[in-house]
Amino acid sequence: MTLVSEHIEPDTRERILVVAERLFREIGYQKTTVADIAKVLRMSPANVYRFFDSKKAIHEGVARSLMGGVEDVAQAIAARPGPAAARLRELVITIHRMNSERYVGDSKLHEMVEVAMEESWEVCVAHMHRLTEFIAMVIADGTASGEFEAADVPLAAICTCTAMMRFFHPQMIAQGINKPGPSLDQMVDFILAGLSARGEAGKAA
Repeated sequence: MTLVSEHIEPDTRERILVVAERLFREIGYQKTTVADIAKVLRMSPANVYRFFDSKKAIHEGVARSLMGGVEDVAQAIAARPGPAAARLRELVITIHRMNSERYVGDSKLHEMVEVAMEESWEVCVAHMHRLTEFIAMVIADGTASGEFEAADVPLAAICTCTAMMRFFHPQMIAQGINKPGPSLDQMVDFILAGLSARGEAGKAA
């Protein structure tokens, strides 16, 4: 019985998160209630609360799942062999593209992310730390190979994330559409120029 229970509980948690995400997309974050989620799953709200102690915990679980998808792709890009500049370009452009598609293009889901960002949920902070770590991995590789020149790799990674915030943060992506400013490619070019070894920068010039 213990083994059956161990399999059922994670499966039920996952089903709750899948249904919650679907309802967030269909009727909106604010309008979705635990009772709505329970009704679709044909269980009582009390049973849902066995797995998540609050509505906010469900929201965080959905956010963690969505952000985890971005992290998985980012990690795969960071771990690939090849020139660091090409990987870093692909990494930051992919993060931007995935965030735009997942959050900005879906107004209902964007509503959930907007509240998450405003409340500074721990999952959002952890997500940015993870992305910064992957960026640092690529910068460290480039520094080791002589392609980049970064005396402080963690600082260089944080600066890169900060410079890309307009293209990473769902709210800033939405607000920046059709507003003046550098394009995504121009911003990436600027970051890569700043990281390039001085000799490489001279050759490029």
